[in-house]
Amino acid sequence: MESKVKILGHPIHPMLVVFPLGLLATAVIFDLLYLIAGNPAFPTVAFYVIAAGILGGLAAAIFGFLDWLGLPAGTRAKSLGGWHGLGNLTIVVLFAVSWLLRAGGDHIPGAFALLLSFAGAGLALVTAWLGGEMVYRLGVGVDSGAQVEAPSSSSGKPARATTARRSTSK
Repeated sequence: MESKVKILGHPIHPMLVVFPLGLLATAVIFDLLYLIAGNPAFPTVAFYVIAAGILGGLAAAIFGFLDWLGLPAGTRAKSLGGWHGLGNLTIVVLFAVSWLLRAGGDHIPGAFALLLSFAGAGLALVTAWLGGEMVYRLGVGVDSGAQVEAPSSSSGKPARATTARRSTSK
């Protein structure tokens, strides 16, 4: 099932998810580095990276929600997409609360702020798997007729399955 919200022929949601995933995972890495090394610069970096990750997560959520609305009711994809979206919203909330708890002058996280960010990172592994299941197993967001010889999405031509196969020699 093709995504309805695209730019230059590609679905927008999967283009955006890399930002919150990468930024929030990076914040957790800086939290861990702070716990290991005690360098007070690490929590400051984590604080600003979390803020960017939250904004990226909200942007990705808008397009993910629009794609979810286009899924047929009563399907496994609609159900998984709902859990994927609710899980990701929960991740944003966990990191937002963690961010608010760090909002003091030095941004040093307390145990609860760290727990929230670590829980958010753990949940992100689950929701990323759900997103992968939707794309790679259920074909959500994939052009109908997609195949290895499809024309470029910027060509304006559909990705039609062809009957002729190129021979490959080894």
